[in-house]
Amino acid sequence: MKRLAIPLQGAQMLFVAFGALVLMPLLTGLDTSVALFTAGIGTLLFQLITKRQVPIFLASSFAFIAPILYGVQTWGIPSTMGGIIAAGMVYVLLGALVKMRGTDFIHKLLPPVVVGPVIIIIGLGLAPVAVNMALGKSGDGSLTLVPTNTALIISLVSLCTTIAVAIFAKGLLKVMPILAGIIVGYGLSLAFGIVDFAVVTAASWIAIPKFVAPEFNWHAIAFMIPVAIAPAVEHIGDILAISNVTGKDFMKKPGLHRTLTGDGIATMAAAAFGGPPNTTYSEVTGAVTLTRNFDPKIMTWTAITAITLAFVGKLGALMQTIPVPVMGGIMCLLFGSIAAVGLNTLIRNHVDLSEPRNLSIVGVTLVFGIGGMAFGIGSFSLTGISLCGIVAITMNLLLPASKHHERDAASH
Repeated sequence: MKRLAIPLQGAQMLFVAFGALVLMPLLTGLDTSVALFTAGIGTLLFQLITKRQVPIFLASSFAFIAPILYGVQTWGIPSTMGGIIAAGMVYVLLGALVKMRGTDFIHKLLPPVVVGPVIIIIGLGLAPVAVNMALGKSGDGSLTLVPTNTALIISLVSLCTTIAVAIFAKGLLKVMPILAGIIVGYGLSLAFGIVDFAVVTAASWIAIPKFVAPEFNWHAIAFMIPVAIAPAVEHIGDILAISNVTGKDFMKKPGLHRTLTGDGIATMAAAAFGGPPNTTYSEVTGAVTLTRNFDPKIMTWTAITAITLAFVGKLGALMQTIPVPVMGGIMCLLFGSIAAVGLNTLIRNHVDLSEPRNLSIVGVTLVFGIGGMAFGIGSFSLTGISLCGIVAITMNLLLPASKHHERDAASH
């Protein structure tokens, strides 16, 4: 039974990541099967470089959506992939910098007053997507895919099932609340007649993903390299989040230099096959928080499942039939779980929000993230988690330390 549990939990994690994993290539014109394959390959490479110590899954990065859209329209997919390989190299170079200088400067750069609100935004920044899906809409809210009243019933039942299993279930079922929520929600969707099997009928059993070889265009490379800096901040936030969830300091072991390098190598490998750049997935961190199962072997099976589905056309098509309200209801819990981790970071480290300095950093970061603030120069823009990370770090470096902080530093 235990041997079966880990592969099943691995498949469960792919269910959690699947919506975002395939949405990114659908928006940018890339192949969804290639995205599944490169997510699996990228995660395995990440585990190899980090010595399989971090329970995290890598897949399509939303931070690259706008740059990839621009790149594909301007230079085509092969040249855009070449630019993404260069962006992955930026991660590797950052990893080398951390290796040479150590992580102490990272802790000074990212104290709890910075990390807490950024993790909160990682969760709450995705909240509108979860709510839109729970209401039967597309992630951006532009399309109504399922009637609202029907969607609300399905999403609430999926959510309540997930919560009930997480709290009250025992044994094997207790560590698979998300899968339970999906099964119950899917069954209810079948009863309402909103599941469309047309894509399954049309799909072949064995389908080779449409791989694309990269080309190296200096214009595309020069465009993509700066884009990598912002997701690197998101990566650090995600590693800190999973560290807080598991109670282990992954910044030290296996080390931030290894996780950054692993992320960079995964992104370069993905682009080499024509897939979207990889990033650590907050959705899966939320699932790990909920299940409390921190075994990295689970992510190995998540990766293997993703690679398998990339070649099995009908299975991949079947996953696409899961109605959006099912995942939307579950994501309401997952994204909230991530935000709670950030809140706990502030509480556990006794961050005094009566201090104007701390209040300013936390307040501005939260409003920028939840409000959708964006700064842009030409076709390059910063928004969401990446912007929040940079703003929080900058404010922490520029604002003078509080008197309490100075006294604490003196006592140490």
